[in-house]
Amino acid sequence: MKTNKKYALIINEALRSALDYDTPEEQINEFIRFFGKHIGSDRIYIFEDDLEKSITNNSYEWCADGVEPQINLLQAVEMEQIDWWYEAFDKEQNIIIKDMETIKDEHPASYELLKEQNIQNLVVSPLRYKDSIHGFFGVDNPPEGDLDRLSVFLEMIGTLLVSLLKLRNSFHKSTEDARFSGYTALSQIYLSMHMVNIKTGMLQTIKSPNFVDENLDLQSGPYFPVQIKNVMEQLATEKYKRSVFEFTDIATLAERMKGKETIVHEFLGTVSGWCKERFIKVDADNVLYCVEVIDEEKKRENWLLYLSETDRMTGICNRGCGERKISEMLNKHIGGLLCLIDCDKFKAINDTYGHAVGDSVIIAVAETLQNSCRENDIVLRLGGDEFAMYIPGLLDRQAADLFTERVFAAISSIQIPEMGTKQIHVSMGASFCLEDEEISFDRLYKEADEAMYQSKKVEGCCVTFYKHEKE
Repeated sequence: MKTNKKYALIINEALRSALDYDTPEEQINEFIRFFGKHIGSDRIYIFEDDLEKSITNNSYEWCADGVEPQINLLQAVEMEQIDWWYEAFDKEQNIIIKDMETIKDEHPASYELLKEQNIQNLVVSPLRYKDSIHGFFGVDNPPEGDLDRLSVFLEMIGTLLVSLLKLRNSFHKSTEDARFSGYTALSQIYLSMHMVNIKTGMLQTIKSPNFVDENLDLQSGPYFPVQIKNVMEQLATEKYKRSVFEFTDIATLAERMKGKETIVHEFLGTVSGWCKERFIKVDADNVLYCVEVIDEEKKRENWLLYLSETDRMTGICNRGCGERKISEMLNKHIGGLLCLIDCDKFKAINDTYGHAVGDSVIIAVAETLQNSCRENDIVLRLGGDEFAMYIPGLLDRQAADLFTERVFAAISSIQIPEMGTKQIHVSMGASFCLEDEEISFDRLYKEADEAMYQSKKVEGCCVTFYKHEKE
């Protein structure tokens, strides 16, 4: 009676402790941890069956201190090895083995499987759902003398675990649907993409080409360590197999990814040539394993770089890129002329002709400024109808006057059909940066901006040069 009360109290406390956690996954792990620790067993585990493949997988495990975890070794276990368990389950019986040696002759396959795990005795109860067996819940090496009573309580626990597993499946489906939707879009830039649980080794396919699928071992189930070895034995060249196997070893992955969001490795493939394999952290338990062709990566990197540095509307440098390039020149003491340009009465153009025409004006001005400059000159759009140019080497006022006159002439010749004969005018402020002068972009910009403020007071195209104190 005391033992019954003991187990009942432990079950209640284990459930209460599990419900302190947010997700079904955490609740299941906490439940078996609490139960295993308080009954004094070596190991608690849950196996979930894959009836289509006639295998069962160890999905959850708790081990006492000093007990070797078995979960990674107990994936894709053939149900035939323990077929007599399922026969007992069908008769609504649990499995109670009080001495492992008693099954040695009658069930040699089971004996070898269990003996390798240092099991002396165990109790196992099925997980039932809608009158079907979907797996089992077991305890290894529980306290001697309690096995029969423990068996009764495992049946009660099994009902609770089935409820938690159903909640987990619903939770996973909703979160996985949202997660996979995002990852499916991301996978378009990769040759293949798989989600891998680094604790269980189980994988889920997000994207996989036919030549990868053809090298999978269907009998082994979705177990990453086995499947990646099968695939890379065929798809990695001999020279790179060892480094690929070391990189994809999930036993060391958590340590290698400490403090990192991603790690990468390059290898030469037999089908796609040079490839890059990558692990990307998803959460504490999961990573994405992605493979991409490096040529595609380079194209993507160049495109992303272009997008990050280019003003989408005009195709010239955006503000961030332009400022950085000018600052680099200033840091190298490459003197020149900074010009700020602002379209006059641009709001009136938008109000009168519409924003589409206003966009045409911005594009035309940007193109004109770019065409007025040399290849190493920097032209950027600051935003709205404001632009800037940095002309390295232009340090002479007379040459600067000729340059700005040429720019004004080109802008005045812009023709926007919707605007008829109406000309575009701009105001310009300019400031020189002398060779070897120590000056920041912000200061040079401020000088040119003060000069442009004066130009805005004049009708038509006008430039004002900032006057330094020594002038």
